[in-house]
Amino acid sequence: MPNYLISFPASAMNVPAADLAAVGEAARQVIREAKAAGVYAFAGGINAAVAPLMVAADGTGSQATYPQTREFDGGFCVLRLPSRDAALQWAARIAKACRCAQELREFGDDPES
Repeated sequence: MPNYLISFPASAMNVPAADLAAVGEAARQVIREAKAAGVYAFAGGINAAVAPLMVAADGTGSQATYPQTREFDGGFCVLRLPSRDAALQWAARIAKACRCAQELREFGDDPES
C-alpha cells in the first residue's frame, strides 16, 4: 500500500490564537481516527527552534540547508492508504481540522524499504 505525505507550511495556518487549542484538538482527533483505521504511519511538525544541519558524505556537518528547503516548516503526517482517492479524503479531513489547505504527495515505492 502506498504511503502519502500530507503537509502544510507553518505560514498557511492563519488561525487566531484563541482558536489554536481547538485546532490542535481537531487535528489530534483526525490522527486518532487514522490510528484506529490502521492507516497511520507517523506525524509531527518541524521544530523551527532547531536549525537544520547539512551532513556531507564524510559525516561533517554545517549549519546550512538546500536553498529550495530553507523555508521548510510546518506540520505533516504520513498515512499508508490503498489509493490516491483515499489519500484525498484524509487530506480533506486534515485540512478541515487544521483550517488550512494541505499538500498531498505520494512516496515512491522501494521494495527494500
